[in-house]
Amino acid sequence: MKNTRQILGLLCMSFAITSMYGCELKPKKTTAEPVLAQVFSPINDEKPKNNTVKIALLLDTSNSMDGLINQAKSQLWDIVNKFTYAKCGNEERPELQIALYQYGNDNLSSREGYIQQVLNFSGDLDDISEKLFSLTTNGGEEFCGEVIHTSLKQLNWGDNPDNLKMIFIAGNEPFTQGKLNYKDAVTNAKEKDIVVNTIFCGNYEQGINSDWKNGATLTGGEYIAIDHNRKVVHIDTPYDDVIIQLNSKLNQTYVSYGALGSAKMEQQRTQDSNAYELEEVVAVKRAVSKSSRLYNNKKWDLVDASDDATFDIAMIEKDELPKELKGKTKAEMESYIQEKKSDRSKIQNEIQALNAKREQFIAEKQKDGEKGELENAMLEAIKKQAAKKDYKWEE
Repeated sequence: MKNTRQILGLLCMSFAITSMYGCELKPKKTTAEPVLAQVFSPINDEKPKNNTVKIALLLDTSNSMDGLINQAKSQLWDIVNKFTYAKCGNEERPELQIALYQYGNDNLSSREGYIQQVLNFSGDLDDISEKLFSLTTNGGEEFCGEVIHTSLKQLNWGDNPDNLKMIFIAGNEPFTQGKLNYKDAVTNAKEKDIVVNTIFCGNYEQGINSDWKNGATLTGGEYIAIDHNRKVVHIDTPYDDVIIQLNSKLNQTYVSYGALGSAKMEQQRTQDSNAYELEEVVAVKRAVSKSSRLYNNKKWDLVDASDDATFDIAMIEKDELPKELKGKTKAEMESYIQEKKSDRSKIQNEIQALNAKREQFIAEKQKDGEKGELENAMLEAIKKQAAKKDYKWEE
């Protein structure tokens, strides 16, 4: 019996709440590491970046939560697209990393409290999408305190005071279930400078009575109740089909390299397909995300990798090169990559321009009640927090 529609809106707020803690005003000098042949080190193993927003999303995947999961799948791109407008007080663009947990599912180990880390902190949007689409529901026991505690223990939150660290937990059973007291878990979170935000899928007062609001209040987080019966209203626009066509052209600008390059390109296509099968508008939103700075694949794509100041195509082992570059001189390879980069930039700019018209079209057609109370609340929270802190939202 769970929410369909607004979990992402909530995540949008997560970005907004980034404002709550503020940006690092003076960027620290860092030494860029050269991009070598296919090194797939996990995001969380890399040197932490300044002005990073870390969000752990804890989703109840018990029987009643199909709507919630579908909402997360569809609104991931809304979150990303909203976050592309964020800028720190020092004019730097903050990085975004998302971790994903599921809990309350009978298919999970009872010894682990019916909890599973689905994805460690990652900025790889295709990985995040793939993991969301892998989720299925099955009734179980929902232990909120324990899943919060587990995410605090397992994830590398870091100790950089300039990073914004947030947990979003969604469910509909009492927040008090389980042996581990939720108050101990959220107190631990607060000590680590991590804000806990709660999303109750049900009646607002019921969420208060079952301690969901208190779980958020103890860390200064937000409590939100979602009406899971509220239907999402999507507005088709004259620009949707063109954006989807441009997305196909965008995929053709990727030049894979390394052992996993071809697999990552296949993953890219699969996630495009997943988005389209869920709903055409989701595919449009994903295409917009892929035209933004947050969709970066330098670990397997030579075009993105070439943006690194230390990149040198000659450092790539010959057997790590794609077939279209094998046997070519260094100058020929650089020219090929530059051509693809130019094509990509042009396509991304076209998508962004069309999306601006698309958003204007939606704004003119959308009725006041169609956005939903959660979305409105999130937008208000974003503006409110942005006014107080050093994050700016350029929309």
